[in-house]
Amino acid sequence: MKFSDAADATRRSPSLRLKVLGFARNFSKAVSFVSERPRSLSVMMLTGLTRVCAVIALVMCACGASEAGCADRPAPRCCPGRNNECVERSARRSVCYCDTYCRRSGDCCDDYQSACHISAAVDCEVRQWGPWSPCSSVCGAGTTERSRQVATPPHNGGTPCPDLKQCRGCLAHTETCSAAKEVAKILPDSFKRNFKDPWRRPHMLMKEEKKSYCVQMRVKQASAACKVKPWSAGLVPERSVCVECQSDAMTTDNRCRGDGLKNIRSFWSAASAPGCSGSWVRESFSEDCRCPSYSMIFV
Repeated sequence: MKFSDAADATRRSPSLRLKVLGFARNFSKAVSFVSERPRSLSVMMLTGLTRVCAVIALVMCACGASEAGCADRPAPRCCPGRNNECVERSARRSVCYCDTYCRRSGDCCDDYQSACHISAAVDCEVRQWGPWSPCSSVCGAGTTERSRQVATPPHNGGTPCPDLKQCRGCLAHTETCSAAKEVAKILPDSFKRNFKDPWRRPHMLMKEEKKSYCVQMRVKQASAACKVKPWSAGLVPERSVCVECQSDAMTTDNRCRGDGLKNIRSFWSAASAPGCSGSWVRESFSEDCRCPSYSMIFV
């Protein structure tokens, strides 16, 4: 039997490998036994044992060289995915793997990249953060966010990309925010403010009458005191009411105080019903219009 054949057989057969290692461990016992024999016989036996030991040492060296990793595995050397059978021993005689999953678990053999023709890992690289977006709320608390782009995506088990979007709270203070803080004072439409004064002197100038506009408001809250007056008793949560801004109630900027902002909660108070107040949200706005009967007007 040639030495190469013996080394190959030992590498492929675990049982044969154990037998060789066991024989080597018992060699010291054989040497001590020979040393107790007569001189001539000891020389002959030691010579034979020395030759046997040399062969065993060469076979064990060949076995150690075969435990270098993926390069010494039988075909296929490398396995796709996760395969616990795709295992080998590294040069440090520890268990290592030659499957694709080992790049994630960190237990690849030392020669995995070269034996399996794997390129070096490429970590993810990202660009600088972009600017923060405007606050999502026109008035009060809201959110703002920013994002960044991927410059180099990860490859071959490289470090994954970090977060690409950040979000934080914000507090909006815009010019329109003051309008949302205004408290509207309302009355039923029976209190029409635009009327002709019969006692007006002919030489007195008439006040310029501006066109009315209407806002459709959806009630969100109403206090218990609103139930006292018949007209305010209809101000109940989730009811949509039309409120008209007439010329005499307009301020210098041609709007009524407390007419609100779209989809933003604002507050109201009933002028002729003490304690009656609540909140609502503007749903729509219409210029040059009149609300139907049994509606509200701004004061």
